[in-house]
Amino acid sequence: MNELFPIGTIVLLKNGTKKVMITGFYATSENDSNQVYDYLGCLYPEGILSSDENLVFNHNDVATIVFRGYDSEEEKNFKQKLDFAVKSLNIKN
Repeated sequence: MNELFPIGTIVLLKNGTKKVMITGFYATSENDSNQVYDYLGCLYPEGILSSDENLVFNHNDVATIVFRGYDSEEEKNFKQKLDFAVKSLNIKN
């Protein structure tokens, strides 16, 4: 698994023209609940305007890191637990 970027990281996606801020991990799409994506995000700087405007994307969809979110011990511990949970559920993205 690729190391996930922290919440708050702002990226530009491949073929994208608008920045996206990462707001969550391992999300499904409204259109396909069987597909699990690495990230949940919202447009930047607008933020979350409504739940139907969330974006889902994978680590390999990121072209540029504009700003890296806050790294902390708490965040690293959370990601270790998240990684364990994902592996135990055998989730494939």
